[in-house]
Amino acid sequence: MHLAFEAELADKAIPITFTTKTAWPGIKAALSPEARQFAEANAFIPKPGHLLTLPSANGGIGGVLFGLEDHMSASRDLFRPGQLPALLPAGTYRFANAPHDTRLATLAFALGSYRFTRYRKSELPAVKLVPPDGVDATDISRIAAGVTLARDLINTPANDMGPEELAKAAEGIASRFGAMFRCIVGDDLLAKNFPLIYAVGMASTRAPRLIDFAWGDPSHPKVTLVGKGVCFDTGGVDLKPSTGMLIMKKDMGGAASVLALAQMIMDAKLKVRLRVLIPAVENSVGGNAFRPLDIFKSRKGPSVEIGNTDAEGRLVLADALAFAEEEKPDLLIDLGTLTGAARVALGPDLPPFYTRDDALADDVARAARSENDPMWRMPLWMPYDSWLDSKTADINNAPGGAFAGSITCALFLQRFVEPATNWLHIDIYGWTPSAKPARPEGGECQAARALYKLLGERYG
Repeated sequence: MHLAFEAELADKAIPITFTTKTAWPGIKAALSPEARQFAEANAFIPKPGHLLTLPSANGGIGGVLFGLEDHMSASRDLFRPGQLPALLPAGTYRFANAPHDTRLATLAFALGSYRFTRYRKSELPAVKLVPPDGVDATDISRIAAGVTLARDLINTPANDMGPEELAKAAEGIASRFGAMFRCIVGDDLLAKNFPLIYAVGMASTRAPRLIDFAWGDPSHPKVTLVGKGVCFDTGGVDLKPSTGMLIMKKDMGGAASVLALAQMIMDAKLKVRLRVLIPAVENSVGGNAFRPLDIFKSRKGPSVEIGNTDAEGRLVLADALAFAEEEKPDLLIDLGTLTGAARVALGPDLPPFYTRDDALADDVARAARSENDPMWRMPLWMPYDSWLDSKTADINNAPGGAFAGSITCALFLQRFVEPATNWLHIDIYGWTPSAKPARPEGGECQAARALYKLLGERYG
């Protein structure tokens, strides 16, 4: 069970009463005279995120009032209870009444308890929640553990999270669940025909690699997850400005989210044959770095002209997707922190996703809403496919101009996926720029919770 949960002290837990502006008059009237007078004396207003601790007769904490958005509010945040761990005094608590969504509120409490403590200890008090009746605390703990894994991996700076360290983290997860693990490293990438992965990572002193592990019954449906593992992105020869490079430790956020999802799947023992592929590289600047207008053969066959060395994520994913295709998976999913254009279009909180399968798109959108893990479908707009044309190679990795960058990236990847494959591509950000309830500033696991919901429904 997650460290934020406590099941043994239910009878002693302090009640948290959720209230909205609309519900407050009735809740206020139901309080004891002393509690009502205390709330009035402290001018408590049930604004979202406002908290008031009510005293007990012996001077302790008798209860807690916590404000939520009104039920019909367009800005209602189902993760609002994720603020509680940072606001409450040390102690064990329970929900005295139902928030807008009890399950998501419980998950939010766990996610809001997260702190990155590898380099600095957290001073937060010990705040515990007794999981509400009817909520699957085991599954919520599984999800929260996956999110914690992804956040920790993304938040770890690149000096401690290079391709080798990412591979070790993946191997640890694979070993824990009995998955078969292998890793193709350095020059072996060329020998085994992964030229694009090698090209992106060859300028770094930290050898590029392809992480590969498989788990589950081979007779079950094949689900393959591919995650972009660019452990740091300078932009290469097309160097990023310092402001653009500042949080590029997060450029392996696709890999981190894929590992989080894989951990959830294996821990839940979903009836799938799971495969995880992570091209792990560092896009560095050096005398042997790949350059604009260089041309490389891809694993799938087409030659790729380098229009921009800062469009490296799609290159490493292209080889990994082509490799994944070779065993004909029933469902192929890739995640990557790929384009600034996606952020311009939809902001940091709403990753776009692309698929040719309308039924899959509907399932993804529904799971995203259900899990408060938002995503938005964008089109694989084929009239833009010609923008990828090259005069000297089969395809260019980065067409000129500032238009439709996320779409053209998806179209580039589509060139390496067979038309019959059930494929889903998600362009995540992997970062929370400013803290929100249950989502502290820093590395963020995006899309994994929704995908876990979808896969659980299909293969649970």
